Amino acid sequence: MVITGHWIDSDWKLQKRVLSFVHIPPPHRGVEIASSIFKSAKEWGIEHKIYSISVDNASNNDVAVRMLKDDISRSKKLLCDGKLFHVRCCAHILNLVVQDGISEIVDITKAIRDSVEFVNRSEGRALMFAEIAQQLHIPGKKLLYDCKTRWNATFEMLNCAIKFKDVFPRFQDREQSYDFCPSAEDWKKAEKVCSVLEKFWECTHIISSSDYPTSNLFLQELVKIKKVLDARVNDEDPFIRAMVRRMKTKFDKYWGECNLILAVAAILDP
Repeated sequence: MVITGHWIDSDWKLQKRVLSFVHIPPPHRGVEIASSIFKSAKEWGIEHKIYSISVDNASNNDVAVRMLKDDISRSKKLLCDGKLFHVRCCAHILNLVVQDGISEIVDITKAIRDSVEFVNRSEGRALMFAEIAQQLHIPGKKLLYDCKTRWNATFEMLNCAIKFKDVFPRFQDREQSYDFCPSAEDWKKAEKVCSVLEKFWECTHIISSSDYPTSNLFLQELVKIKKVLDARVNDEDPFIRAMVRRMKTKFDKYWGECNLILAVAAILDP
C-alpha cells in the first residue's frame, strides 16, 4: 500500500510526497489498513494534522477510514465534524458506474474486441480491411486495440470500430475463417451505449489525464454526467432505460457522499 501526503507549504505551494510503502499481508482487512496509515502518520509526526483521506471505494477502505476518523477525533476536532474526512476517489466512482453500463453489452464488446484483434493480427487482413473501407469512402486508417481493465480504452475501441461497422460484413464475405461478425442489432446497441458513455469519457479525460490537482473541476464535470443520466433514465428504448437506471443508482449512492468536498473545491477555485 502506498501512502501519499499532500500539503500546502509556507509559500502556499502544493507539495506531494510518498510517505510510506507498506506490505500488508492478506486478507487486507480495514483494521490492518488503518493501523498502517496511523503508524506512518505517527512516524512523520502528522497524526494530528490529517485533514482528509482519499481512498478507492472498497468496503475494507470504508472500515479503515471509519477507524482512523474515530482515533483522530479523540484528540483533535475534525473540520465540519468529520464530514470532509473521507474523500472517495471520484475517478474510481466513475469507473464503477461505467462498468455497470458496459456490463449490459459484455458479449457484444467481446465480439467487437475479437473482430478487431482478428483483423489487426495479420498484415494481409488489415490491408484487406483498409481496402474495403476505402471503397466505402470511410475515413480513418485502422482499428484500435483496447485494454480490458480500462473502460475508457474499451470505449475508444468501440467508438472507433463503430465507424467501420459496414466494413466488417464485407470483410466476412472475403475472409472465410472470420465467422463472428457482430450483427446489425449488436452495432445499434453498441452505438447507444457509446452515446451515453461519451460524457463519462470526456469527464475522465479531464480529471485523470492531468498531472495537476483537479478537485476544482470535479463538480462541474459530475453535474454534466448527472444531467445525462437524468435525461436518459426514462428513455423510450427499454435497453438504454435499464442500463441508465443501474448506472444512476450507483452514481446517486456515491454522489451524496462526496458532493460537499467537491462544492468547497469548486467555490474556492479562483
